Amino acid sequence: MIANVPAPGSGAGRLTWAYGPAKMLCFLKRAASMRVLKLLWPIAGMFAFLGVLCAFQRPFREYPGVEYNNFPLGPDWNEKTEWVYARLMYPPMPGVHGRGFGRGGFGRRAMMDWTQGMSSWTTDYPRSDRHFSAALRRLTRIHVRSAEQPVNLDEGDQYDWPWLYAVEVGHWNLSDQQAKSLREYLLRGGFFMCDDFHGTEEWAVFINSMSRVFPDRPITEIPDADPIFHTIYDLDNRFQVPGEQFVRSGRTYEYDGFVPHWRGIYDDKGRVMVAICFDMDLGDSWEHADNPEYPQRFSGMGIRIGVDYVTYAMTH
Repeated sequence: MIANVPAPGSGAGRLTWAYGPAKMLCFLKRAASMRVLKLLWPIAGMFAFLGVLCAFQRPFREYPGVEYNNFPLGPDWNEKTEWVYARLMYPPMPGVHGRGFGRGGFGRRAMMDWTQGMSSWTTDYPRSDRHFSAALRRLTRIHVRSAEQPVNLDEGDQYDWPWLYAVEVGHWNLSDQQAKSLREYLLRGGFFMCDDFHGTEEWAVFINSMSRVFPDRPITEIPDADPIFHTIYDLDNRFQVPGEQFVRSGRTYEYDGFVPHWRGIYDDKGRVMVAICFDMDLGDSWEHADNPEYPQRFSGMGIRIGVDYVTYAMTH
């Protein structure tokens, strides 16, 4: 079109004048297009990778829990989202506080095949998971699936989930291979949160496995000023969040776990990669958020801590 625009002079000179800018414009357009393509290829590659990742993610599955069965699923339980509540499955340690296998001593079934549910890793499950997922969706802009995902380290799909949660880790008993798999997951950028264990005996059981995950990294108290407590909510004034047993006992502690601890393990860049909620029960605070007998202040604090931890995991 530019070649047909009248130009100064006449004859052959008109075509020469018009053709130069036209050729230059085409060159610039082509160069700009190539530059844009160079920028878009990595982005397209990232989306393609995420698409492949979603395609290979293990589909939703559900197991019988020690407290709940047939808990209602939300209408978007199978939606592809940014974040999913990934619950760690693990083999239980027998004999803690005189119990058998699993919470309350669930006997041979938990002992023989913890991979089929009805073991200590299913404590609060799935009510706690789904209540917290609903709260996270409401309180943040994170695209959250309404249903959780049980994750077995022996299956190798932990890398599909950026945040991993384990309950009752005072009863877990990771194999050496599972400990290695959890270490790899964390060193590649994953985030692990554990909760609901109390007192010196359960701490010793926890350390038995965690020391094989990271034999060379110290567990430290997370200071109030750490960004993990200031992602959405400023949580300088935290307090002990008890389990549902508080409704009957009036105690915020269990066993000799009188003082709550927010502990962590840091990576080489100073990022918290393991968040250890010791002598408290955030899982119960999520599970009983709709229970009128369980005080709202405990659920409120438990949800705020969880929201900060998830947001930190997604942004650091």
